[in-house]
Amino acid sequence: MLTSLYTAISGMSANGTYLSVIGDNIANLNTIGFKGSRVSFADVMSQTITGIAGQSQIGRGVMVSRVSPLFTQGSFETTGSALDLAIDGDGFFIISDQGARYYTRAGQFSINKDGYIVNPEGLVLQGYLIDSSGNITGTLGDLQVATNQIPANMTTSVEIAVNLDATATAPSAAFTLDGNGDGVNDDPANYNFTTSVTVYDSQGGAHDVTLYFVKTADNTWDVHYVQEDPANPGQLLEAGVQNLVFNEDGSLQTDNETPINFTFGGGITTPQPITFDYGTGTGETPAGNGLDGTTQFASDFAVLNLSQDGYGAGFLKNLIVSEDGVITGVFTNGQTRVIAQVALAKFLSPNGLTKMGRNLYAESYESGQPIVSAPGTSGLGRILSNTLELSNVDLAEEFVRMISAQRGFQANSRVVTTTDDLLQELVNLKR
Repeated sequence: MLTSLYTAISGMSANGTYLSVIGDNIANLNTIGFKGSRVSFADVMSQTITGIAGQSQIGRGVMVSRVSPLFTQGSFETTGSALDLAIDGDGFFIISDQGARYYTRAGQFSINKDGYIVNPEGLVLQGYLIDSSGNITGTLGDLQVATNQIPANMTTSVEIAVNLDATATAPSAAFTLDGNGDGVNDDPANYNFTTSVTVYDSQGGAHDVTLYFVKTADNTWDVHYVQEDPANPGQLLEAGVQNLVFNEDGSLQTDNETPINFTFGGGITTPQPITFDYGTGTGETPAGNGLDGTTQFASDFAVLNLSQDGYGAGFLKNLIVSEDGVITGVFTNGQTRVIAQVALAKFLSPNGLTKMGRNLYAESYESGQPIVSAPGTSGLGRILSNTLELSNVDLAEEFVRMISAQRGFQANSRVVTTTDDLLQELVNLKR
C-alpha cells in the first residue's frame, strides 16, 4: 500500500516537471530563434513479487528520462534591418564572448560603437575575413565592418558611345575656347555637339571635362577636350584633340585612341593621362564591327553610354548580406566591396548542446565538435537577410500538453489521497 503512495508522488513530480517545460516554452513564445523542448518519460524499475501463479512485477512509478530541445524550423518575420539574419535550414550562428565561442539561432545583430557586428548582449558574430586583395579567406574571426572605407581611384579611361549626326555640316569658324571671355564656350558656330563627363584625380577630386565634337570633313570629326584652367579659375584650358574617322555605312573606322594629358592642380598626379575609348573600329587591331560604340548615322546627336573608371573616396553607407553569407558594403561613392562572410556551424547531435541562456548553446561531449563552413555548403542552410526566425513553439499544442500534464498531476494526487484514506482505515481497525 505504501508503494502506491510513492508511485503517485513520482507521477506528481514528473508531471510537475512537464508543466515547468511547457511553461518555459510558452514564456518564450516571442523569443527570437527560441527552440521549444519536450519531455520524455520512462517507468521506474519494477518491483518483483512472488505469488501462487509465480513471480509478478509491479511498477514503481515514473521518471523524467530526458528534456530535449526541438530544432525544427521556426517561422520567418521580415524586418527592415539588413543585419537581421535567419538560417533557412540546418546550422547555428557562431558568436564570441571574449574568445569563448557559443552558438545561436537568434540572428538579431547590429553594429556597436567599435564597428563590430554584435547580438543584443554584445557578443561578436564570427565569420570568414578577407585579405588585402578583398578575397574571402578561411580565417575565422570577429566581423568588423564600420571602419571600412574605399580610397580614391584616379580616372585612367573613359568609355563613350554617341551618335554623331551624319547630316551635320562643318562649322564655318575655327574652334575656340572662349569667344567672349566669360569662361564658357558658348559660340555654337565653332562646334557641332557637346557633352561632359566627370573624372577624378589621384586624391578623389572631381573635375568636369567638356567634349566638343567638331565635324572637319565627310566622315571625319575632331573631339576637343576642355577643362577649367587650375592656374586661372573660371578660365578654360584645352587638354588635347582626338580624331574620329567613320566608314560610309556610319560605323567607326578608328578613334585614333591616344591618352589625353590633363592638369588638375598641384599636389596630385600631374599630368594625368586619360584614354577616351569610342569603340572598336573596323580599321583597328584587332578589328571590330565599328558598331559597339560611337556611330555616325543620319539621326539626332545622342549620348548612348558615358562611363569612366575613377571615383572619389567613400565610406560605408549600407550593408547587403547574400544567401551564402557574403557581406557586401555599399559606399558613399557608389562602389561596393566584399567585407566578410558569415560562417555557420552544425553538430551531429544538436540535442546534446548545453543551454547557456540568452539564446546561446555551448558545445558539449554529447553534441560532438562543430562542423564550421560557409552557408549553403556541407549541409548547412542559407542566410536570409532582413529576416528573423521566430520561436518554433506551437501555442495550441502547448495548451493541449498543459491540459494533459494537469490531469496527470491531478490523477496522481488523487492516488495519494486514496492511499491516505486506506491507511486511515487501517489505523481505525485498532479501535
